[in-house]
Order: sequence, then C-alpha cells, then structure tokens
Amino acid sequence: MELILVVIIGLLYASGIYMMLRRSMVKLIIGLILLGNGANMLIFLLGRIVKGKPPIIDSTAKMLTEIYADPVPQALILTAIVISFGLQSFAIILVKRAYKITQTDDLDELNTTDEIYE
Repeated sequence: MELILVVIIGLLYASGIYMMLRRSMVKLIIGLILLGNGANMLIFLLGRIVKGKPPIIDSTAKMLTEIYADPVPQALILTAIVISFGLQSFAIILVKRAYKITQTDDLDELNTTDEIYE
C-alpha cells in the first residue's frame, strides 16, 4: 500500500511541476493544484498508515494501550487543504482578471504587453 502511495505522490509531483512549467496560466493553476495534492498525500504517508482506533483515552485508563491513529498529520492535512483552497481561488480570480484585460493566458505574451498597460 505504501509503495503505491509513493508512486502516486511521485506522479503528482512530476505532473504538477510539468504543468507549472508550461506557458499557459490555466496549466500553471492546474500544476499548483496537483503539487498541493501531492504534498497532502506526502504528509499523510509520513504520518504512517495504521488501522487503529481514535486517540481517545477512556476515563478509567491513564494511557492508551492499543494501536491508535495519530491525529497530528490529519490536522496538518486539513490545514493545508484550507490554505491551498484559498490560494487556488485567489489564483483563479487573478487569472480571470488578467485574461479579461489582456485577452490571453500565454505567459510570454503577458510579458510583452507590460509596456502597453503601464
């Protein structure tokens, strides 16, 4: 199971970086999304995959004796998902506004139109 996740994480990172190196801003955002999902899966994998109970200590016990799931990676992933959603929504609005003004999403053409809009 972990080997499959490692391969999937590698594919997400590779495809995300490939998409970010393209000239289109839409592909840049898609690459950013893929890279963020790869990072979330990496955090999930580093937190170890165990089948266990939630980390709730019974009122009669002083410590956990059984295998339990670590809540810290889950909290980190939830935080990363919220932050990446905000970043993605901002980037989409920014690309939409830039396209509305320049009528192109090609990054090379946007570099050459800087003098026109100053």
